[in-house]
Amino acid sequence: MGESAPRIPPIHPPEWDEAAYDVMNALPHGRDNFLAGWKEGKPTRGTNLVCTLLNHPQLAKAFLTFNAHFFYASKLPGRVREILILRMAWLRHSECEFLAHVAIGRRVGLDDADVERIQIGPEAPGLASADADLLRAVDELKADARIGAQTWARLSGQFDTQQLLELVFIVGCYEVLAMAFNSFEIQLEPGAARLDPKILARLEKS
Repeated sequence: MGESAPRIPPIHPPEWDEAAYDVMNALPHGRDNFLAGWKEGKPTRGTNLVCTLLNHPQLAKAFLTFNAHFFYASKLPGRVREILILRMAWLRHSECEFLAHVAIGRRVGLDDADVERIQIGPEAPGLASADADLLRAVDELKADARIGAQTWARLSGQFDTQQLLELVFIVGCYEVLAMAFNSFEIQLEPGAARLDPKILARLEKS
């Protein structure tokens, strides 16, 4: 988000054609939220990301169908999903992604202390051991593209096979999205608050 304009202009709702609506049907709840927010002049977080992807409808539909699984059909609890996403967003310095999922995380049970511990990482004071394993898994996937043996053994005691598969794919999905946010210079929606400057400074150095 270091530039004053995105590298790829988003295609916002007034410009949606039949192909765009076909893409957005992969995210029916998100589609309705985006349209309502745009109509009210208060674009929903994530609008600029999704509208940027609409520049390539085939790619957008394929990716959003994959991404939608984690919200509409996931085997993992929402709280677990958001811990994984927030840690990857933090490690990849993606302010837009981090802010969007702080808001979603609060709806599934994360509080301010949880969000701060996610920023610090698996050694954060007061972090529950189960949460530490999730953060450690993200760190290991980012560093080595592999969850280490000890972390895997502990996660295997918490999650079944389908959940373990999802855990890896969620992290990968949101690493790709962080790359998109950062590479395309996707901007925050108008009126959206940025991170507190002290937190932003930490994010940029993480």
